[in-house]
Amino acid sequence: MKITSKLAITIAATTFGVAFYAAPASAQATRTWVSGVGDDVNPCSRTAPCKTFAGAISKTAAGGEINCLDPGGFGTVTITKSITIDCSGTFGSSLASGVNGFNVNDSASGFPNTIRVILRGLSVNGAGGGAQNAQGNPGSGVIGINFTSGAFLLVEDVIIQRFNTSTATGISFRPGGNGQLVVNNTVIVSNGNGIDIAPTGTGTARAAIHNVAIVGNTGIGIRLNSQGTTNAVGAQATIDNAEVNSNGQGIIMLSSGATANALAMITNSNVSNNTTFGLQSNGAAARGRVGNTTITMNGTGVNFINGGDMPTYGNNRLNGNTVDGAFTSPAIGQQ
Repeated sequence: MKITSKLAITIAATTFGVAFYAAPASAQATRTWVSGVGDDVNPCSRTAPCKTFAGAISKTAAGGEINCLDPGGFGTVTITKSITIDCSGTFGSSLASGVNGFNVNDSASGFPNTIRVILRGLSVNGAGGGAQNAQGNPGSGVIGINFTSGAFLLVEDVIIQRFNTSTATGISFRPGGNGQLVVNNTVIVSNGNGIDIAPTGTGTARAAIHNVAIVGNTGIGIRLNSQGTTNAVGAQATIDNAEVNSNGQGIIMLSSGATANALAMITNSNVSNNTTFGLQSNGAAARGRVGNTTITMNGTGVNFINGGDMPTYGNNRLNGNTVDGAFTSPAIGQQ
């Protein structure tokens, strides 16, 4: 068939139009979806959802959101850009046998220590193939949520359980820059450790921990550790309305001399049944200020060593421990 100039132009225009139309299919969406019956070859739209968080995140724009269409287990994922993963209203789970559940790490991006991540409405489970811990729960997961580089992490309405090897941790927050952590309405149970806040290099970590239950962890319930940073700000947290119960140790502030602060404000909380210590400050820059909190049935209720400090606002309940210990004197005045 002879192709006229007019036909050639028409074919070229049509081909260009098809190519132009097809381009948006590869663009990242601001909202994507996962489903128990999805497939990662899909575009992760509401009508063609993906199967896993890892499949959806590559198709979600920075600052976008991944939601769950229906209950399911959606796997583990490494997060290198600002993102929200929200399964509120349905059951969204990550089963992390022998690995981390969620990794947050933007160190290889062009702008490290800048991403902001929200994890909401999730079950993060480290079960599978591991030995039983002291509570009889098997689990081989390494870290539930592992934050090593970024600016901000919110963990809300989440349960983290069975990361219970000797070094396993529910939430490990180790920023190398200036990191902020918020944990709200969250249960961390039957792990090796609960929450470990430990900035590295010249990093700082500021945390707000509210309305949490940290129970039955074989190691430390909450630890603020400034030994790995040279920044004087160190690790600082407000801990309010917390149930820290039946762990190896309760809430620990740990510093290396007076180089970097490890500070906690602990209010309206219950610290009980922890095997070794309820509250401990260890190091010259370690301090826990405590108000309206019950410390009972621990091995030692309150302990401060190596220059650490543990002042009270004078309205706590410290009794019924094997050794009660004592707060630093004098009490902080209330105004």
